[in-house]
Amino acid sequence: MKVKVKKLTDRAIIPTFGSVDSAGGDLYNAGDDIVVNPSQTVLVGTGLAVEIPSGYVGLVYARSGLATKSGLAPANKVGVIDSDYRGEIKVALFNHSSEVRTVAKGERIAQMVIAPYLKVEYEEVEELSSTQRGEGGFGSTGK
Repeated sequence: MKVKVKKLTDRAIIPTFGSVDSAGGDLYNAGDDIVVNPSQTVLVGTGLAVEIPSGYVGLVYARSGLATKSGLAPANKVGVIDSDYRGEIKVALFNHSSEVRTVAKGERIAQMVIAPYLKVEYEEVEELSSTQRGEGGFGSTGK
């Protein structure tokens, strides 16, 4: 499958894959260096817009190296890019560390996975079918 990508700035970098079997394409900071203070969220532009096919979604995840080495990860945990969105892809990076961090111009900031999804309709009902688990919530299936 090919996904159309439009560069909105000369600094934009088309997503790249770290290996043949990488699921996510790396997204890059298309702006200047950005300072991120501890517990601060900054919006980092990629300089890209994408045309995700109908029936698919772009899911923006943390890069494990950036998260573990620098404490920088998407503030919303997983970003959702709908197939009808044509604006710039931006990543809200949060600094989980206790140190000031810098996101360098051209640095990889996140990864985007293109995935199919099911389009559903929500139907209000009076009762749901029963299951063995029932209403057991957080931690209810563990030991």
